[in-house]
Amino acid sequence: MNKELEISDAFAILERTPRALAELLRGLPDTWSRATEGEGTWSPRDVIGHLIHAELTDWMSRTRHILAGETRPFDPFDREAQFKEQSGTLAELLECFADLRQKNLTDLKLMDLSPTDLARTGQHPDFGQVTLAQLLATWVVHDLDHVVQISRTMAKVYKTTVGPWNAYLSVLRDRET
Repeated sequence: MNKELEISDAFAILERTPRALAELLRGLPDTWSRATEGEGTWSPRDVIGHLIHAELTDWMSRTRHILAGETRPFDPFDREAQFKEQSGTLAELLECFADLRQKNLTDLKLMDLSPTDLARTGQHPDFGQVTLAQLLATWVVHDLDHVVQISRTMAKVYKTTVGPWNAYLSVLRDRET
């Protein structure tokens, strides 16, 4: 199924992501929150830092860029800025993410986007011309991608412990690139 962007459908996911991640991660031992899938991969805590950076520098700044009719490409997004910028406890990071997301969604609602607005375009530094609808759909899928990543990373803590059931648990398989 492939669906055109409906703002209300996008909000249904974007509003829930901070709460879902907080419920999953808040109060967990480091065994879970700092687990990785190996060298060069991110822990659930790292992902929250990444999501914070995206709230600060990506989705809404690019939305405003498109709506302002800017012709220059979007500023590049540093996918690993969380390693330089984010500090604090996991609980503090989760709260920061929730606060930033709430502010961004409030701002987005106030824009009262029309179908014409969603068809407006901007210049991505790698992909070229993209629509606002594509950007907002990507925001939703980006959230879902990281929910899956966090779940997969945490599941792998018990990858060998589950014994023969490993064969039935697709979450334990490495992600295909």
